[in-house]
Amino acid sequence: MGNTVVERNAVMTEFRNEPFTDFAVAQNEKAMRDGLATVRKNLGKSFPLVIGGERIETNDFLVSTNPANPSEVIGKFHKATTEHAEKAMQTALKTFETWKYVAPAERASYLFKAAAIMRARKMELAALMICEIGKSWAEADGDVAEAIDFCEFYGREMIRLSQPQPLVPYPGEENELQYIPLGVGVVIPPWNFPLAILVGMTTAALVSGNTVILKPSSDTPSIAQAFFAILEEVGLPHGVVNFLPGPGASVGDFLIMHPKTRFIAFTGSKEVGLRINELAAKPQKGQLWIKRVVAEMGGKDSIIVDDSADIDSTAKDVVAAAFGFSGQKCSACSRVIIHEKIYDKLLAKIVEETKKLTMGNVEDKANYMGPVASKSAFKSICEYIEIGKTEGKCVAGGNYDTKDGAGFFIEPTVIEGVSPTARIAQEEIFGPVLAVIKAKDWKDALEIANNTEFGLTGAAYSKNREHIEQARREFFVGNLYLNRKCTGALVGVHPFGGFNMSGTDSKAGGRDYLLLFTQGKSISERR
Repeated sequence: MGNTVVERNAVMTEFRNEPFTDFAVAQNEKAMRDGLATVRKNLGKSFPLVIGGERIETNDFLVSTNPANPSEVIGKFHKATTEHAEKAMQTALKTFETWKYVAPAERASYLFKAAAIMRARKMELAALMICEIGKSWAEADGDVAEAIDFCEFYGREMIRLSQPQPLVPYPGEENELQYIPLGVGVVIPPWNFPLAILVGMTTAALVSGNTVILKPSSDTPSIAQAFFAILEEVGLPHGVVNFLPGPGASVGDFLIMHPKTRFIAFTGSKEVGLRINELAAKPQKGQLWIKRVVAEMGGKDSIIVDDSADIDSTAKDVVAAAFGFSGQKCSACSRVIIHEKIYDKLLAKIVEETKKLTMGNVEDKANYMGPVASKSAFKSICEYIEIGKTEGKCVAGGNYDTKDGAGFFIEPTVIEGVSPTARIAQEEIFGPVLAVIKAKDWKDALEIANNTEFGLTGAAYSKNREHIEQARREFFVGNLYLNRKCTGALVGVHPFGGFNMSGTDSKAGGRDYLLLFTQGKSISERR
């Protein structure tokens, strides 16, 4: 409680993004190694469901393992049934009746206190992601920083929305617009940003006055539990967030179709997102509202390059965007579309930069890339590599193994000479596979970039102002980057969300986002 005043006063300061950690500094490197040691001491523990503060054990376990060493157990989680899901719903409904009336500034204070704890434990949280999902030091550190940013940003946003909103004055009336909460929401986060996106969706919902049933990813329940424990530590009232690990096919579908579910916040694949949207769209007996679905789904993101671009810097950016976290980002560059005049030169440089990348267990700071997330991801990505070898020429990588059975490792792979309509140029692979496509000119490059069902991120590299302005107008994505890579969106700086089959363009980390978790109530009183 000693930090309460400090953290509440922080809302009066201007939002600033959490800085990334420089691990070239010896003190920071030691801090991460200490964090890894701390995490390793606590691996293999069992964790219950938590509903309204009650800890429930089912003795049917969901087991989280290390993708770099699948025999190593990170944590064991008691799995929920539909009966537990119903109990969580009833608890969340009851809690909503009081939580919705808690002052927005007080709700925001829980976020600021959670951010302070995450800041103090940044290395332990990052270390847990390194072990549970194979993020490199830098990627894990960035994930924690983004989670902190979401807490700080959404806390401030809720306070802003709680202030008197600008309306046109009208004689004889006093008018106001309030943003009020929706009700009980189901939050279904992904495994690839297991802290940042989970924190973003959960805090946006709760700070807006809603109550939450949190169903973490089956691949990353440990980091979800770590954040839930922080919410308990800051004193968030029981039942505001309920921790419910369990299978999506039973527990997830049950909650999505429940007549008392008011909204679903989801990040994941196109296929699952469409299924959620379909299930949520059908009204159930006793349902009083149209359920709101906030969905951030897949991508098939392109970087387009004209003949005026700088070869060396562009190649470095393409490789970073394609192979950071083994390409397991919805924003990752999976297609680079190159003007034919510089195709050979840029391709050669991309191959050169790709071959410099190091791969192995990311507990070792020297490794840029770790394993892919799971056995199923490994199998799917390897199948796409083999398809790619028939659709183009593999010029880097193309090999995969499990390091003598010790992990799901796939080399960063570059396949050139790919047709714009090839499978590896159209389907989301979600792994370290880059398709290289030749374009006749800038117009052709833009047309190729727009030829998928997705529209999440994209980047355009050119020194030609007309080309840049044309991309600004015609490149149809939710997040467009000009002369910089297509990954690395920052909260408050690059509101994030895409078009078409990439989701509902939710613009996470932007000023519009909390509106998705609230409803506007207009009140007019005659004087």
